[in-house]
Amino acid sequence: MGLNERVFIGLGANLGDAAQTLRAAIAAIAALPGTHMKAQSALYLSAPVDAEGPEFTNSVIEVETALEPLGLFQALQVIETEQGRQRPYRNAPRTLDLDLLLYGTRSLITPTLTVPHPRLHQRAFTLLPLLELAPSVTHPILGRLALQVPTVANQVIRKAP
Repeated sequence: MGLNERVFIGLGANLGDAAQTLRAAIAAIAALPGTHMKAQSALYLSAPVDAEGPEFTNSVIEVETALEPLGLFQALQVIETEQGRQRPYRNAPRTLDLDLLLYGTRSLITPTLTVPHPRLHQRAFTLLPLLELAPSVTHPILGRLALQVPTVANQVIRKAP
């Protein structure tokens, strides 16, 4: 395992008890080897983007991990499966979606993983919770992510009660 990296993970769910599923996923992520939970944003509610189905519950967490990006990504996919995630078609409603948003300052493009997440800055449900945790966070290519907020201003999102 490598050096500890500051990592941000987006969580979303729109099937079943979404808030409970997110709590279970956070506990599972925190239990990964070499991984330490640092912070969690509030829960947010948002309409699906480029998809149909019920409203999503979303959050972003910050972890410190010694896992390499692909190893962490694979572990996140296992957690999704354990929480009942199925992939019948692109953007289908889901019990759990875990996205590796930022992995330190690394940029990585492989057939299975792109980091930073390619749509991180285009979606209010990832950008706003991320900025709640780290208002001055920077994207390795785009720079300060707070400057991207106007591009998502038309997307409806609200904090969960």
